[in-house]
Parts: sequence; C-alpha cells; structure tokens
Amino acid sequence: MRRDHRPAYLKRAHAALERAYVRWRLAPQLEGLGPGYHFMKPWYMRLNGPGLSMGRQVHCVTAADRFITLSSWVHAKGQGRITIGDFCLLCPGVRIDSAVEVTLGPSCMVAAGAYLTDADWHDLYDRTEIVGASAPVVLEENVWIGDGATVCKGVRIGAHAIVAAGAVVTKDVPPFAVVAGNPARVVKTLDPERPRRTRAELLADPEGLAAWLRALDNAFLRGNTVQHWLRTLLRPQRGD
Repeated sequence: MRRDHRPAYLKRAHAALERAYVRWRLAPQLEGLGPGYHFMKPWYMRLNGPGLSMGRQVHCVTAADRFITLSSWVHAKGQGRITIGDFCLLCPGVRIDSAVEVTLGPSCMVAAGAYLTDADWHDLYDRTEIVGASAPVVLEENVWIGDGATVCKGVRIGAHAIVAAGAVVTKDVPPFAVVAGNPARVVKTLDPERPRRTRAELLADPEGLAAWLRALDNAFLRGNTVQHWLRTLLRPQRGD
C-alpha cells in the first residue's frame, strides 16, 4: 500500500496491542526493560538466553521476513550478556549474538540486517568447540551501524562513529570516525566541533512527541473508514 488506510483509532488500537504483547511475551524474557519502549510488530522478535536487557525508550522495528534476534549463550566458560542502552534503535533483521558481552551505549542506531557478535562460534582447529575465541563488543554513545554491516569480537566503536553499509569491523574504531570496507578502514573523520543531535534529544520530551505524532495521525488519516480500509485489504486498487 502507498499509504495507511486505517482510521486513526484503529492505528492507536494496534499500537496498544503491540505494547500489550511486549508486556506479556517479551518483557518477562528480559532482565530489564525501561519505560517508553516502542516495538513495531514485536511478534517478529526473538529473545534467546539469559542476560538480555534494554534501557529507556528503546525502539525496535521488525518485519515478517526480517526478525530481530538477540541471543546469549551459556557455555562451559560462562555466559553471554546483551545490554541495549537508552534511546537505541534496532531495525529489521538485526542479529546480536553473545558468548561474553555486547553493550550498546545510549542513542545507538543499528540498521537493517546488521550483525554484532562477540565470538567466533567455533575454534579454528577444534571445530567441535561451540564458542571459540571471544571478547566483548562495545558501542559507545551515538554509534550508527549501517545496513548489513558486521561487528566482530573484541571491537570497541568510539562515540559518534559511523560504520558504513556492508562493512566488516574487525578492529577498534576511534570516536567520530566513518569506516567502510572489508576489513573496515577509516575513510572520513567527522568534525567534533559541529553541533550534533542524538536520539536522546529527539526523545527528551516523550509526551510532547506522542502528542505531535497523534496530531499527524489525525491529519493524515482523517476521513479513513473501516469499510474503505477493508476494501484496500481485500481488493486493492491502483493508487491505494
């Protein structure tokens, strides 16, 4: 569909259903979930293992063909832990696997199809070793991981850095750096003196933001009816 044909009240009811699903199904699987979360289609999210937690106002966007999957592993040497900081954004198809620890600082954004892992998951010589070499992964504040990028074990990505789409990061990334390629290399450095706006600032006034979004829905969905919405589902036409 080119646009949302639901009446505004149905869109709000759907959002309430999503929040209820998170409370019923996902929150009990997390060690912590801060207030203000927003999960779109949370039934396409998979949480596996202990030690998973999320901070305040975390946003997760999923799709039927692109699940978000967070997995920690318990093994002979210990167990993994995944910590998603305040104001972070996870997009469709994101996977995070941990045998030790993966930490996302506040306001990080992880684009569709990105993969973060703190282990090799097999030893180089003993292929029956289920974890292999491992080392913590840390994303500092306001890091942006591009579409389809991979962040490997032992990597620390400095604050405000950007990992380009498809990059494979095997070494630490300094703050404000833009890295690209396989293996990823610094291709640009951001100006640390220029003003920046992070997701923390965007979400600083959640009540005001919610009121603004409600006003947008009322404007763009005005005139939509249940009958029209059902028609677009059953018999879509050109222009819908």
